[in-house]
Amino acid sequence: MATTNISIRMEESLKKEADQLFNEMGMNISTAFNIFVRRAIRERAIPFHISLGELNHETIAAMLEAERIAKDPNIPSYVTAKEALAAALCEDN
Repeated sequence: MATTNISIRMEESLKKEADQLFNEMGMNISTAFNIFVRRAIRERAIPFHISLGELNHETIAAMLEAERIAKDPNIPSYVTAKEALAAALCEDN
């Protein structure tokens, strides 16, 4: 099977840690990357969950604002978009 070379940029310390880990597992970084790519192709997805982890301050502020609005009895709420649109049209008059 023909092979090809690829180049990946990463922090030197990250590469050293990866080399050490994969060496302990009996492989090199090239083998580990091949395992990753083969699994990604087989699953047609990145083979692990990717998330932002923690919410940023803007998202937290928006969530708190939405919660405040939902609990405020002085702010009208609507069940349907039609109701909201009708109320908005009445406010314009």
